[in-house]
Amino acid sequence: MKRKNLLVIAAIAGVFLFSGCASKKDLENCQLENKELTGNYQNAKEQLAAANARVSSLEDQLAQQKKDYAALQQSLDKSLTNTSSNNVNISKLVDQINESNQYIRHLVEVKTKSDSLNLVLQNNLTRSLSREELKEVDVQVLKGVVYISLADNMLYKSGSYEINDRAAETLSKIAKIIMDYKDYDVLIEGNTDNVPVNASSPQMKNIRNNWDLSCLRASSVVQYLQNNFGVNPKRLTAGGRGEYNPVVSNSTEVGKQRNRRTQIIITPKLDQFMDLIDKAPEADK
Repeated sequence: MKRKNLLVIAAIAGVFLFSGCASKKDLENCQLENKELTGNYQNAKEQLAAANARVSSLEDQLAQQKKDYAALQQSLDKSLTNTSSNNVNISKLVDQINESNQYIRHLVEVKTKSDSLNLVLQNNLTRSLSREELKEVDVQVLKGVVYISLADNMLYKSGSYEINDRAAETLSKIAKIIMDYKDYDVLIEGNTDNVPVNASSPQMKNIRNNWDLSCLRASSVVQYLQNNFGVNPKRLTAGGRGEYNPVVSNSTEVGKQRNRRTQIIITPKLDQFMDLIDKAPEADK
């Protein structure tokens, strides 16, 4: 009987001992699970905070993009307005360029016509001069102007501004050309070398310098054309350039001789030139 009681007590103790072991294990499991849940919760909080920060940043970027879009739209509207205005200005500029090109083409045609007339004048004059005269007379067309250059020794008496007898025939031929081209003005231009005038010479009395000499020689030719050949004096101009318009250096006798010259310069009158042009495009408006 006693032995049986001891077995019962041992069994009850075993049950309590097993039950105690089972409760401790459950507790440990609960603690591990709680720790895991706590870690997961903390991670979730951190992820949520990061997500909120990202959302805030995206909202700021969206707001800035809206501002940029509004500014771009405003700039585009202004640009379209300016473009419309610029198109009008460009159209006006194109019209002006076209008018200018038309006028330039017209001037080229006029210049061609004027050059042709001057070449005819040059050819007529050259054909009228003898071979000997052509040695001392140079005829050129430069920039639409006819230049007749005559050596002083064939025009004037030695050391003087008076026309010599030898010049009469040559000047008569030049006068005929001038008379044939009544719509041209004529400038007589005297030129000297750089040698000072000889004040002691009787012919040079009251002549102060090369300016005076060049002007007097030009004036002599003008008056000769007027008095002997009937050239209208209103078409004639006399001028002197002294020693300041040399064609070559005065360092040699040949150079000085070439610089001592009188030029007869024949140019279209302004009104005759305008007749050639007719009317400029602007005048038609």
